[in-house]
Amino acid sequence: MSNERPTAEELRQGVTVEIVQGDQDVRSEDQEPIIGEIATIYGDEPEGPEVELKNGVVGHVQSVRPDE
Repeated sequence: MSNERPTAEELRQGVTVEIVQGDQDVRSEDQEPIIGEIATIYGDEPEGPEVELKNGVVGHVQSVRPDE
């Protein structure tokens, strides 16, 4: 995947991603991203693919985290 935000098609359950919740400004440099594994992929939106993490948090994917 490129450095740009991935599309919903490029994502899979279990992939670790950084998301920003819907009520946060996705372009803000001050927001700390939330990191977690994808449970559900809802689809593409202008702010990035909307997903639900395994911990129940819903937001827009900003980037995919490398496996550690």
